[in-house]
Amino acid sequence: MTETSGPEVADSQAVLTIDLAALAANWRALAERVAPAECGAVVKADAYGIGIEAAAPALAKAGCRTFFVAHASEGRRVRAVVPHAVIYVLNGLLAASIPSLLAHDLRPVLGSLDDAALWAQAGAGRAWALHVDTGMNRLGVAPGDVASIADMGLVIDVLMTHFVSSEAADDKTNDAQIARFASVRTALPQARASLANSSALFLPQKPYGALVRPGYALYGGNPTPGTENPMQAVVRLEAQILQIRTVETGETVGYNAQWTARRRTRLATIGIGYADGLPRAAMGIDDRAGGEAMVAGVLCPFAGRVSMDLTMIDVTDVPKERLAGATAVLLGDGIKVDDLGRRSATIGYEILTRLGARYHRVYLG
Repeated sequence: MTETSGPEVADSQAVLTIDLAALAANWRALAERVAPAECGAVVKADAYGIGIEAAAPALAKAGCRTFFVAHASEGRRVRAVVPHAVIYVLNGLLAASIPSLLAHDLRPVLGSLDDAALWAQAGAGRAWALHVDTGMNRLGVAPGDVASIADMGLVIDVLMTHFVSSEAADDKTNDAQIARFASVRTALPQARASLANSSALFLPQKPYGALVRPGYALYGGNPTPGTENPMQAVVRLEAQILQIRTVETGETVGYNAQWTARRRTRLATIGIGYADGLPRAAMGIDDRAGGEAMVAGVLCPFAGRVSMDLTMIDVTDVPKERLAGATAVLLGDGIKVDDLGRRSATIGYEILTRLGARYHRVYLG
């Protein structure tokens, strides 16, 4: 089955193809890896840019029944398309969001004593999760406060924490956090333990607990940096070539003349820029290589600054006869989301979550 969304293909200058079968396969592979622990799915940030309304049902059909979002508004969207899901809202408790949480059966992940007291008054005995901080120093109660919250008599169904450096398997911080978490588990023995994000599923300690929370890996990102990516690619991005021109040796390209042709160069201008989520830092300039695109099987570097709606690429090495009707592939054909992130001085997470609204979207599977 193929579905589309966004601008009509005739009106769009780039096409984003999202493989929902690959998304489901990634979830099944992780679920098998952690069994008998339950495998949930993080679908915050519009399911890492691919669309909650498409991703959540595909994951539910694969067998996922527990979802994690950051905001109550995201939880409402999941509830609309997966009515029987268990949905946790990660970013603590805002008083103004309580009516929405109750009306849509969303479970807050509480991260402070104030959160717990507020939910005790308003939650009417509903289940929720408690986030204990074991080293991130971002959200979460201090380990010493867990016993006080346990004494409130609230229905805490999940006790969770978040790793600082789970992508680094030899980082001793992982062992320290696992130990800190174990020390507070005794105060809430009835709560299910949840420690693991995507990368933590591949740690040798196997800190799965009862419920794991993969996100990035589901969408094709590499949870094990420095080794082969065990996940299937989910997104493919290709842009139309709007114009091809030739510049002579010594001519400059783009804003502020930061790329200079070292040879007679054939350039292709494509209809995608930072307004579409392509990082400006992917620019190719004289002293630093930037992003790349695949054109007719040839890897072509970016030339000059990425602008709002347009990017130039050096297609000199593509045989001229193969340029007719060709597109520029920015994700896919061997270019992974982590590759584009690295060449853009950022991470693949940002590449995914910034996927633009002007793309014509094609959903496969």
